[in-house]
Amino acid sequence: MKKQVSIRPWRLADAPDIAAVCNSRKIQDNLRDGLPFPYTTADAEFYIGSCLNAEPDTQFAFAITQGDKAIGSIGVFRKDNIHRLTGELGYYIGEAHWGNGYTAEAVRQICRYVFENTDIVRIFAEPFAVNTASCRVLEKAGFVCEGTLRSNAIKNGRMLDMHIWALLKGGEEK
Repeated sequence: MKKQVSIRPWRLADAPDIAAVCNSRKIQDNLRDGLPFPYTTADAEFYIGSCLNAEPDTQFAFAITQGDKAIGSIGVFRKDNIHRLTGELGYYIGEAHWGNGYTAEAVRQICRYVFENTDIVRIFAEPFAVNTASCRVLEKAGFVCEGTLRSNAIKNGRMLDMHIWALLKGGEEK
């Protein structure tokens, strides 16, 4: 039987666990640039501190946990101006936990939390098109693929397409 996964607020004590998770090229290859490699406990402490000190109602960042151990990170980040009721979703989970449905469950949990506790009405994600596993996570969590952003990113010296996936509050399509 698989262990359950949940999301919870970050704790500074999560830093060693999340540093170990982020010290993976496979994970970093599917994230935006900016994370140091190798990724240290100090880097994780800085990240967790920034989550804990974020402006209220603009960032909803949580540890993905199994038991009480941090195995990944997930967050919804409010956009601004005309997009102020929209949030961008980002996440990663340790390689040892890939393929178990944990990430889709964490995505469902954070979307439910954001829709129930904020005025955000749309959550979107933009995975690299080559990251079929992440696209599958979003599909399993109820997101709809709205299209392809052609040549939208440069990662590791390669020009990549990205897909845009979205979930609307209430799940209804307009």
